[in-house]
Amino acid sequence: MAESPAHRFGQIIGDLLEEIILPQLQEYCDERGLYLDKKGARGTARKGRKVKWQDKFENFHDLDFVIEAGGTAEKVGRPLAFIEAAWRRYTKHSRAKAQEIQGAVLPIADKHHWDKPFLGAILAGVFTKESLEQMRSCGFETMLMPYDSIVAAFASVGVKADFDESTKDAEFTKAVKAIVGLSRPKRAALKKYLVENNSKQLKDFFDRLKKAIGRAITRIIVIPLHGAESTFESVDGAMRFLAKHQPGDACEGPFRKYEIIVKYSNDDRVDAFFEDKEAALGFLTYVGSSGL
Repeated sequence: MAESPAHRFGQIIGDLLEEIILPQLQEYCDERGLYLDKKGARGTARKGRKVKWQDKFENFHDLDFVIEAGGTAEKVGRPLAFIEAAWRRYTKHSRAKAQEIQGAVLPIADKHHWDKPFLGAILAGVFTKESLEQMRSCGFETMLMPYDSIVAAFASVGVKADFDESTKDAEFTKAVKAIVGLSRPKRAALKKYLVENNSKQLKDFFDRLKKAIGRAITRIIVIPLHGAESTFESVDGAMRFLAKHQPGDACEGPFRKYEIIVKYSNDDRVDAFFEDKEAALGFLTYVGSSGL
């Protein structure tokens, strides 16, 4: 099936978002000795031109940008940030896009929960307040370039981009041809317009990214857990036990596991549980050698 002009138009804006954010991410990573994985060839660390990471269920997902500590063209590093870019024109599609991003990124982030990677979404167009709140509730830092700023940016280089559901394919086709045909100076002017008119949102987003990646460990809490195991055949039985139990009672019973909580300067925290000392020490060694 042939690709619709409206879909192609959306893809072009999505690509434009990635072009805008790429130089800023690259500069940030270069200054700190970090590796930025992005679309395109990458030596022997991965095949193909797409950025692909595997989630905890062993499924692969295409991603836009991944910032790594210790990564090279030949070696995949530790993930410090997963950042997605997306465009949506209509509110009815924004919730679905938010869920699509979450469905791809969250299982990967969960697999790498010891690293507590930054989760970011750079959005453009129309996204409902509810869809943005949904992403933030799942741990994403978001920024939105409003639809009007996109339309104004294209208008500044002579391209009409104010479309709705009644727009005919011929108009989308005309816009696509005009965008593809932009001269290099005009395309640069278009991106500059978008950056300058969304500078506050971009600055706020990068401030949050820098705070997350530049975080430091402020406290490590180690809790050895002991206690006799109590089992029940009903919820009522468990509730009666808890009602009678006194938290201040003397510790009794065998060792169960270690609970370790690592707190960071940006209010991130990592909680982990281990049934033996060697595994707990391995975790602390890992978080102590962040690679930064």
